[in-house]
Amino acid sequence: MFSISQGDHGFLGKMVHEKMSFGSFPLANLMDLNIWKDMANGTSVEEFILLGFPGTWQSRVSLVVVFALMYTLTVIGNASIIALVWKSSNLHTPMYFFLCNLSFLEIWYTTGVVPKAIGVMLGTSQTISFSVCILQLFFLLSLGSTECFLLSVMAYDRYLAICYPLRYNSLMNSVLSLRLALSSWLGGFLSISLLAFLTSRLTFCGPDVINHFLCDIDSCLALSCSDTWPVELATFLISIIVVVSSCVVTLVSYMYIISSILRIQSVHGRKKAFSTCSAHLSVVTIWYGSTMFLYVKPSAQNSLDLNKIVNTFNTVVTPFLNPFIYTLRNKEVKLALGRAFQKK
Repeated sequence: MFSISQGDHGFLGKMVHEKMSFGSFPLANLMDLNIWKDMANGTSVEEFILLGFPGTWQSRVSLVVVFALMYTLTVIGNASIIALVWKSSNLHTPMYFFLCNLSFLEIWYTTGVVPKAIGVMLGTSQTISFSVCILQLFFLLSLGSTECFLLSVMAYDRYLAICYPLRYNSLMNSVLSLRLALSSWLGGFLSISLLAFLTSRLTFCGPDVINHFLCDIDSCLALSCSDTWPVELATFLISIIVVVSSCVVTLVSYMYIISSILRIQSVHGRKKAFSTCSAHLSVVTIWYGSTMFLYVKPSAQNSLDLNKIVNTFNTVVTPFLNPFIYTLRNKEVKLALGRAFQKK
């Protein structure tokens, strides 16, 4: 048998409370002696259980259908944009080159979440190993950081196109476009490397239940039994560098864009100028609003249930909406689609 010192009572009491707080966690597991041995001895957890969205079987199946439908449309929509730009010579411009990068990113971003989330909700794949959890966290945060950089690059591109229309082709040439896109991808993955490393060094003694359908920073910090302050500080600083800095670039670009549009004399000219950036502005507003709520904060003590809802919006809904926003609010894309269907 194992012994529990008086100082361990408070710790184990907290573990009991957290175990019981997850309503769908089997009560019988609380009677497993090995669980309490692991907690008392500080044994490292090797895998986690993802709760997903607790509820009735019918509600989970309904969510699975919604997730699967949105995932299918997301992949088809973003892949169609890439194919359309590739086939249409009039879309071979920096703006649509960056859009193809964004569409490619969205396909992998939602692929890193939805298939596993569906398995969690169906109960066929609720466990995730610690190494795969860290890998998913690194993959999703890196793609999210890359999206921030790409959106700021796209805003800068629209700034040059509207504020310097006569010099745009010489300023935003193919070489600069390629460098900006490559820098966005490298910057996104490199900026998260330190955070992923620090998270992988955390100790998890139990419980092993994550109240989410994916591995995210807040869930890992909530379950860790070691000092999480370095990870929280790194998360906050990286969020400031990645999210806030890219958001500032985007805001400054749009300040100049709006100022230039207002100086255009004709109403038709103003509408035409604004139509070239309205789709991007819509995507930027949706993305940065949810991203800042999740990551730009000094502490990770937000409600995990609320984070779960916002993460759903960020990883499932936004990639689903982007193709529709760019096709429905962009005349060039709609004309290219029309020509493609006419040829068929």
